[in-house]
Amino acid sequence: MASLNYNWLDEWLYHKGGISKESLLPLPALWQTLSLLRHFVPNITFGHPVVESLRKQLGQDPFFDMHMMVSRPEQWVKPMAVAGANQYTFHLEATENPGALIKDIRENGMKVGLAIKPGTTVEYLAPWANQIDMALVMTVEPGFGGQKFMEDMMPKVKEVFGSGVHWLRTQFPSLDIEVDGGVGPDTIHKCAEAGANMIVSGSAIMRSEDPRSVINLLRNVCSEAAQKRSLDR
Repeated sequence: MASLNYNWLDEWLYHKGGISKESLLPLPALWQTLSLLRHFVPNITFGHPVVESLRKQLGQDPFFDMHMMVSRPEQWVKPMAVAGANQYTFHLEATENPGALIKDIRENGMKVGLAIKPGTTVEYLAPWANQIDMALVMTVEPGFGGQKFMEDMMPKVKEVFGSGVHWLRTQFPSLDIEVDGGVGPDTIHKCAEAGANMIVSGSAIMRSEDPRSVINLLRNVCSEAAQKRSLDR
């Protein structure tokens, strides 16, 4: 596949405030969540050739977290590693052998993320918490952007962080907790207060007249909540 041209992104950002995609990289965009959808959800997006092209154009600084909403996550581990992915986040619901998949991801030099859909309880994630780098709680049904934030998923975030007895937080202090789906200026405080230290935001940024300010707001709210939790320990 030929190298893709992302001049359209430069043009879009320019009209949104005279900024370039490179100027966003020092902000939270240093962490790029790239969602690949195939069969696990109704939509289909892109594959590893696009990831490889993005890596060539953006360099080694951005951290590429692959959110693999696919029916057979095992088959894409090696291609994504070769393409330049840093983290491989798969859905617990999409595999019959999470342990083997985690091992394969590690052997291919990537970090491991484990995601759960809104209908999956956090208890199913807990047994794998000491083997992963990040737990992802979906606050919309995966597959479509622009959905409404599901506030009733926030107890999952609290559970993952060990609300009350702080069990998981104590046992797995290095575990990152990410929320994805409907996150923006109106919902970020709920996510941060529930215990998430990482968020994914698409529509709220891309549809904003000032993407930079939205990114800064989301980042600052998460940072302030994390600092408060540290002081409260």
